[in-house]
Amino acid sequence: MNSSIPASRRVEWPAIIVFVVVACALAWLVALPLWLGAGLSEPMSAFLLPVMMFTPAVAVLVVTFAMGVPARGRRARFLGLWPLRPAKRVVWLMVAAWLVPPVLVALTVVVSAALGFVQLDLTFAGFAAELAKTLPDGVPVPPVEIVVFAQIAMIPLGALLNSVFAFGEEIGWRGWLLPALRPLGTWPALFLSGAIWGLWHSPIILLGYNFGRTDITGVLLMVGGCVAWGILLGWLRLRSASVWPAVIAHGSLNAAAGLIVLFAATRPDLALAGPLGVAAWIVLAVVIAVLVFTGEFRKQPELAGDPGRLLSPPRG
Repeated sequence: MNSSIPASRRVEWPAIIVFVVVACALAWLVALPLWLGAGLSEPMSAFLLPVMMFTPAVAVLVVTFAMGVPARGRRARFLGLWPLRPAKRVVWLMVAAWLVPPVLVALTVVVSAALGFVQLDLTFAGFAAELAKTLPDGVPVPPVEIVVFAQIAMIPLGALLNSVFAFGEEIGWRGWLLPALRPLGTWPALFLSGAIWGLWHSPIILLGYNFGRTDITGVLLMVGGCVAWGILLGWLRLRSASVWPAVIAHGSLNAAAGLIVLFAATRPDLALAGPLGVAAWIVLAVVIAVLVFTGEFRKQPELAGDPGRLLSPPRG
């Protein structure tokens, strides 16, 4: 490491490597029963997938307490847990994080239809057919309009419930990793943390999760989606100096992810039309461009602007 770089601006690469290795290794370990069993059809998947979301949090505990990164007494601030100030900005960004991701997912549906990635059916016949497949024989399909309305109405509540599990990831990706990479510069940190986030999903992506592809193309699609959404979630983190807006936005995204299935006439190709697919990249690119041109990425509180100084112990 170049000794001419101030300690406050150095990237703690050993801690970052340990964090990534622990988070990814634990993710593979948690997913191992799926690989040894029936894959995503394994009944245990409903339990194991939420457990996997907490593996980045375990990695944070390892680098924080075993390696002392960040230093004692500065951990809550570095991780964006506390203090929540300026309170007004943090609260407004939390509200935006709660309400905006479903709007962006809905726009993804519109863009997908406009580009021919999916054919929409506002009678919801396609969704009704898929719903019927999930019901036992002889059980009538409830009025599909009521089911669709209930699904959409539950998104705000689902966002908050999903945020509990999203915290397990976000305390790692945007809580620890993004600030740890921040001395590289805003954009390198955003892209690299997003790419790592995407690769971390490999154990389940290679089983067909999200895209139905069980080869490297599925992983690359996930990396693309995570970089795109990671820039937006990372902006929330940097703009607020708090991890909580990113946590809520992640939960909100997960709650709204199934919107495309409600409106598609046939089963959509999620690589193109899904919330992590190509249409979503287009929508998010526009949003990110607006934030860039309005200078929002330059408006970062002190911690986000120079978090490196919180990594090292105080010097006498």
